Amino acid sequence: MENKYVGYLLFGVSVLIILIIFMYQNALTSFVDSSCTLAHGEEYCPMYDTISQQTYLALGIVGILILVSFILIFAKPQEKIILKTKMVEKRLEKKKFDLSELKPEEKQVFKIIQENKTIFQADLIEKTSFSKTKMSRIIDRLEGKGMVERKRRGMTNVVVLKE
Repeated sequence: MENKYVGYLLFGVSVLIILIIFMYQNALTSFVDSSCTLAHGEEYCPMYDTISQQTYLALGIVGILILVSFILIFAKPQEKIILKTKMVEKRLEKKKFDLSELKPEEKQVFKIIQENKTIFQADLIEKTSFSKTKMSRIIDRLEGKGMVERKRRGMTNVVVLKE
């Protein structure tokens, strides 16, 4: 969920809490009116101070919530958007490789890697029926030319196309 929508939701909840606070204050005041006159007569009742303090404290907390909701609503995450567009542009730019200097076996292996983007070295051996040694040497040459990258995964290697 975007920050803007969270801000709207928080603001709505804050308004509901304010309504509940005033309803609660009204109920307490009517209760104090009826009970305090019996205990203190027509004099000023100290419970009114307590009701006021509780109301101001609750409204202060809700005020902080409203402030946070406005910050969420009006804050614009521009940097994240810029970063995302740069990442998308990088993904769209496909690196063009010069295959003219490659041997036929290297071209064959590279095309398989290019189709899959990532592939286990064992799967390359299976698809091309080259020996393990020959496959290691071919991948070494492709890696040296900056076309692929080999990553160790447990007992096997994953060959990744460099983009």
